[in-house]
Amino acid sequence: MSNFTISVIIPCFNEEGNVLVLADKLICVLEKYEDYELLFIDDGSTDKTLQYIKELAVKDHKIKYISFSRNFGHQKALKAGFDHAVGDCVISMDGDLQHPVELIDQMIQKWREGFEVIYTIREDSPKLPISKRLTSSIFYKFINKISNTTIPKGAADFRLLDRVVVDVLKDINENFLFIRGIISWVGFKQYSIRYAANDRFSGKAKYSRKKMFLFALNGITSFSIKPLHIATLLGLIISLVSFCYGFYAIIMKLLTNRTIPGWSSVLVSVLFLGGLQLLVLGILGEYVGKLFIESKKRPNYIIKEKNCKS
Repeated sequence: MSNFTISVIIPCFNEEGNVLVLADKLICVLEKYEDYELLFIDDGSTDKTLQYIKELAVKDHKIKYISFSRNFGHQKALKAGFDHAVGDCVISMDGDLQHPVELIDQMIQKWREGFEVIYTIREDSPKLPISKRLTSSIFYKFINKISNTTIPKGAADFRLLDRVVVDVLKDINENFLFIRGIISWVGFKQYSIRYAANDRFSGKAKYSRKKMFLFALNGITSFSIKPLHIATLLGLIISLVSFCYGFYAIIMKLLTNRTIPGWSSVLVSVLFLGGLQLLVLGILGEYVGKLFIESKKRPNYIIKEKNCKS
């Protein structure tokens, strides 16, 4: 039916209850295309995830795997998948069965129509906590406001990329990866598909609130230097206000020959300025720290074992 190769990359971290079911579902969808591969990336799992993937690979030569030496993170696992996938188009999806495999046919159809990036947008589920929906909305509004790259609200890591786009991603070796932003940044002809996420089939979500915060912070600092501009602007404003207040204090001293009372206002001012300075230093530290890590030029990930040749 097809004269092209399809690669599906699936990052996995402790997904022993999902990989077998997901593989079956994907094979049912992809077997009509004849030439395809399923590439599982084991991101340092501590359960039987890798064992089950190896068992699948023994039974089916179209199932490939890469195993990291430790947990490097979801974005690094995606990068490894793009680096090693051989398909003319490459589909990425999570290993928890929340991404509906039924959309793959539609994604491939749009790719054959000429689109080079087919990305999906997750519709908010009523089951999703209000706090998560609110913070997600704030994040996308904020990052789109301060950066020159527009990232669609609800964009997911369930997408199809043409080989030309994958080759571009292979040349990007940033240590602090934010692939959703990179996909928007690279351009090409893009098409979006909305979907309702399935419930997680087995296991627990791997993104804690702390990881979500760090992920958002990485996205913001990776695609904009406006936080540095904001820090500079705040410094200028506070300096101007402080200068005006100091000038006012001197004038009042000369005209009235008395000190100005108000220890509490002085204390509040000192604490405010001290907090602001720490905030600015923290913003600077984020960027300097990234430069420090990037300057080491360490690899994005370390592969312990694999059965793919690429």
